[in-house]
Formats: sequence, structure tokens, C-alpha cells
Amino acid sequence: MTERPAGYPLAIMTDSTFSTDVADADFSCVDTADAQTVARLRHELSRWLRAHFALDPVRLNDVLLAVNEALTNAAEFAYPWQPGTMALEVRYDVTDRTLVVDVSDHGRWRDVDPATRSNTRGRGIPLMRALSDRMTISRLPKGTHVQLQFGDCARVAAEACATPA
Repeated sequence: MTERPAGYPLAIMTDSTFSTDVADADFSCVDTADAQTVARLRHELSRWLRAHFALDPVRLNDVLLAVNEALTNAAEFAYPWQPGTMALEVRYDVTDRTLVVDVSDHGRWRDVDPATRSNTRGRGIPLMRALSDRMTISRLPKGTHVQLQFGDCARVAAEACATPA
């Protein structure tokens, strides 16, 4: 089996598509649920958001931090005994000017007893809730689905994306 530099097996298929057209502004990726992937997706999402949306620095960082928390939870908790995958999908609702972010995995929800939990952990869900305009977490029979919504997100003008002749 081929190994990544950090020792993560490449047995899981990767399917990434990143749009470059504002008219088709969707970002989608399915990849290995690990810390390396979280960091890479955060970087790629940041680049994509900057290219397609006119977000002020605070709003951009709110989106990136909330998405990072959702991805980190999938990478850290969904697959405690085996490797797995996580999916990130971002779409834009033109009518509401809302970014809708979906993070999902096919792992298992891990219930933690608050009495035994370290007081240095457990801030991801409250952060996602505080940073997004709407957040839902669905515990499904075959995984977890987190949806984050960020309203009042303006697209970059199409002219700004055009390459000069």
C-alpha cells in the first residue's frame, strides 16, 4: 500500500472538484478524514472563498473557523478504530445570498460524559453555533452531517474575475 509522507495510507479514493467560474460557484471534496486533509481543505476553501465572494476579513475568518471545527470533529472523532472519509460541500443560495456548508462523515457519533471531559476540549460545537447564522447537526444511522449557513454573503462581481485581454 502506498503511504503519504506522514504515514497515512492512500487506500481511500479522493475526489475533488473546485470551480473557477463564479456562475458555478460550488466547492466540493471527499477525502481522507485526517488532520492533513483538514489543513489542506481549510487552505483551499480560503482561496476559493477569496476568489468568489466579497467577504470582509472577520466574516471570512468566521466561515473558515466554523468549517475547520466541523472538519476537525469528523477527522478526530468519527473513525476512532479505522480510517474513513469526510465530505465538504459548499454552495451558494443566490436568492438568500447565503453560503451553505455541509460537512459529513460515515463514522459514529461519540457521546462524551461531561463529568469526565477535559475542560480544555469541547468548544467546537459552541464555536460553530456562534460563528454561523444557522447550524444543524444530524446524527444519522450511517454518519454525522453538519450544516452551517452564513447569510449576507455577496459574490465578487463577474467583471472582477474576468481576465483582461
